[in-house]
Amino acid sequence: MKIKLHIGNETHIRYAEEICQHIAASAKVRGTGIAKREPEYIREKLRKGNAVIALDGDEFVGFCYIEIFEGKKYVSNSGLIVKDSYRNQGIAKKIKKKIFQLARDKFPGAKIFGITTSLAVMKINSELGYQPVTYSELTQDEAFWKGCQSCPNYDILMRNDRKMCLCTGMLAPSKIEAIEREFNKKNKKDEEE
Repeated sequence: MKIKLHIGNETHIRYAEEICQHIAASAKVRGTGIAKREPEYIREKLRKGNAVIALDGDEFVGFCYIEIFEGKKYVSNSGLIVKDSYRNQGIAKKIKKKIFQLARDKFPGAKIFGITTSLAVMKINSELGYQPVTYSELTQDEAFWKGCQSCPNYDILMRNDRKMCLCTGMLAPSKIEAIEREFNKKNKKDEEE
């Protein structure tokens, strides 16, 4: 097994339907939503280089993509999926780290956020610098919230005026904010010495 992570491109669009099938199957098993996506949507993410795909030779292993909101003010890493036969091997963590870095490199001024019910994803996000936040700190872009419509808990979200649901909202600083924080922390330390 020689799994490689790739930034999506034109050569990977042939996996779009399989990716959608795995996302749908995972959402059904978990009983909560990974937003349902159509193959053309996934193809577009791959074409634009806004996705990471894991392959074992030519076999699909895993996937995650970037969504952009509010004029690049926010981005999310969405649709994280690992094929059943490859789970519990740390692949999701590798994909998540690579998509996080890709998002920061392509959109350095954007805050990175996500919502999830998965404890494993929350742990990975925490390691990457995400913090749990209220939904008011996330994008208010209608396109993002529309993606929740395929989740069985959508009625809970709407009953609560999009202020809370079963998912935990998590937010990481933009690349620029992270650099500024490190710079300020170093300066403060230097001043104290």
